[in-house]
Amino acid sequence: MHDHCGEDVFRLDASTVGVAGTALTHEILSARPATEFERPTFKPLHGRSIPRTDAAKLMQAIGSDVRAALKTPASKTSDLSGAWPHVGHVYLRDLLLGGDPYRLRILMDRALELTPKLTWALIAAGAVPSVQLRPEASAIAKLTANAVTYNDRRYAMGLYRRTAAPVCFTISTLVANAMWLGSPFDDDTPNQNILYEAMRLLPPSWNILRNASPEYTALDSRISPDDDVLILPFLSHRDPAIWDDPNQFRPERWDSIDPDQQPGYLPFGHTSERCWGRHMVMPLAERLLDILRGNGLTVSPRQITAEVPLTGLLGVFQVNISRQ
Repeated sequence: MHDHCGEDVFRLDASTVGVAGTALTHEILSARPATEFERPTFKPLHGRSIPRTDAAKLMQAIGSDVRAALKTPASKTSDLSGAWPHVGHVYLRDLLLGGDPYRLRILMDRALELTPKLTWALIAAGAVPSVQLRPEASAIAKLTANAVTYNDRRYAMGLYRRTAAPVCFTISTLVANAMWLGSPFDDDTPNQNILYEAMRLLPPSWNILRNASPEYTALDSRISPDDDVLILPFLSHRDPAIWDDPNQFRPERWDSIDPDQQPGYLPFGHTSERCWGRHMVMPLAERLLDILRGNGLTVSPRQITAEVPLTGLLGVFQVNISRQ
């Protein structure tokens, strides 16, 4: 960050070029559609391609589950104190998928992020019998239950996790980031502003990979035909040429900024291929913030440092939330 913030193009290693300039970022991401290996959620699963028609069905199903969850009144007595993002993740898992069989809900466990082998061991065991659902099961679980053969059930359970887990992971992490960066918040600060600013400083998609492609050399001679390109919103979100006080948490800046039109602001990717979950993230994240703020919860004053691992989902490892 300190070496390259403010630069537009720079070499990261022998075969990778980093890009943070807003104009070149737009040109690169507009040059061609993402391939199936560049899509973060719906890249091939165990060597099996995920057609866009299947991805669309999955998105529609989890979207239906989110809309149903948002229609239920938010309990003002929900105890969301404790270690975040874990607490928020469990809340969302139960809100969206509480009626699903245990062998599906266990696939939401955050511990499975440690190794894919553990995930696939659970899926292999869970796929042996057919999936039986209760009437209150989620729409995404009903898609999973349609699989007939063992191999199809393994594939369907893998898709269940691929689709539902990012919703729980991303939203709980985003809210944890917002709490760490700015709580306690002024009463008149809108939740949307808080979330937009949290995503600026700690963007959920902090990098966007594009594999080597001849289109990119034509756009900038510093990119060779063999170079992979790593777009870095983590840097463009802190570019001093774009943002006033770029390293400061200032949610009021969003009073006058349209997040969909702001150059260099890519928390959900580029306009050419927005993250499919963006319309689910904001309302669910606002719901969580409403509960936290309404119950007077904030970061424990005993916690003065936090770790932010450089993983696929950029977030504070643990935030201790308590009532003051």
